[in-house]
Amino acid sequence: MDFVTGHMGWIEVVCGPMFSGKSEEVIRRLRRAMIARKRVQVFKPALDRRYSDDEIVSHADSRMKSEVVDSAAGILAQLDWRTQVVGVDEANFFGAALVQVAQQLADSGKQVIIAGLDTDYMGRPFTPMPDLLCLAESITKTLAICVRCGNPAKHTQRLAGGDELIVVGALGAYEARCRRCFEPGIPKQETFDFVRAARLAEPAGEAP
Repeated sequence: MDFVTGHMGWIEVVCGPMFSGKSEEVIRRLRRAMIARKRVQVFKPALDRRYSDDEIVSHADSRMKSEVVDSAAGILAQLDWRTQVVGVDEANFFGAALVQVAQQLADSGKQVIIAGLDTDYMGRPFTPMPDLLCLAESITKTLAICVRCGNPAKHTQRLAGGDELIVVGALGAYEARCRRCFEPGIPKQETFDFVRAARLAEPAGEAP
C-alpha cells in the first residue's frame, strides 16, 4: 500500500545513555510541532511502565501523553494517516523491526522523531539504533554526567540484574558513566567496595 502524501518526510534520532535528556528533547520537539498546529502522535513500548502507563516521561519528570504499543508493527496499526509528526520513545524496546517502520513513515511524508540508547550495558551498539543512525537526516547525541568523576558520560552502567539484553529499570539499577569509569556488564567489585566502606566506618578497637 502506498501512503506517499507529496510532502517530504524525514527521520530525526536522539541517542545517548540513560539520564542524558533524550526523552526530554523528544518531548520538546513534539511540543514545538504542536505549537505549529501539526498533527502529532506519540508512541511508547508497553514494556516500559516505569513512570507511567500511558505517557512518555523523562527522568526530570517532563511528561507527554502517548499511545502504548506492543511492537513496532503496532505503530502502523494505530497510526492516523493524517498525522504529520510521529514520536517514538525507548526505541530499543522495539528491536530491529522499528527500522522498516521508521522508513515507511518517513517515505510517506511524515516527520519521525525517535529516541533510544545507542549502546547496551556491555558498551555494544544497541539495535535498532545503528541502522536508524545511518538512515536519519538528523542525529543528536546527548551526554549525561558520570556519577563517579563528573566527566561527560556516554555509557549506561548496569548495577544489578541478570545478563539479559533488556532489563527495565531506572535509578538504582543504572547510572551514567564516562569512558574511563564504565565497566562492561555488571560491576563485580560493588559488593567488595561496600564491605570495605563498612569496615572503614567501624570504630577502631583499642590497641592491645
